[in-house]
Amino acid sequence: MPEPIIGAPAPDFSLPATGNRTISLADLRGQTVVLYFYPKDSTPGCTQEGQEFQQLSGEFAALGAVILGVSRDSVASHEKFRARHGFSFDLLSDAQETTCRAYDVIREKNMYGKTVLGIERSTFLIDADGVLREAWRKVKVKDHAAAVLERLKAL
Repeated sequence: MPEPIIGAPAPDFSLPATGNRTISLADLRGQTVVLYFYPKDSTPGCTQEGQEFQQLSGEFAALGAVILGVSRDSVASHEKFRARHGFSFDLLSDAQETTCRAYDVIREKNMYGKTVLGIERSTFLIDADGVLREAWRKVKVKDHAAAVLERLKAL
């Protein structure tokens, strides 16, 4: 699938989420959405990324933004990960990779000498009208959430 385009409508999605819910982008109209894709629950980088978003979650909320994390892990895995770290935001399960592919985050990776397909850590900022405003690819975790918050303030 082609990469989503800044200034164009963000690809819609509807995915199972923590809290025994299904979350759709269409249902979030009127709110800004921070959609971040991460490789795997409970791994060091993914934990740090979630913790950094959690630390700033009040500031995101004050600006009308909803934070959503997406990986291929199951909702049950997400529930444990979320509870263990006290995340107040929802985690979405994309086991079929439909949303990952719509946002073009599935990439070849080298794991212990083998080539595998996995999620490239990426974040998308979607405005209240469902328009993609910013995309970060090949994200480095440290201070990333703060950079997203600064961009949100500039909208």
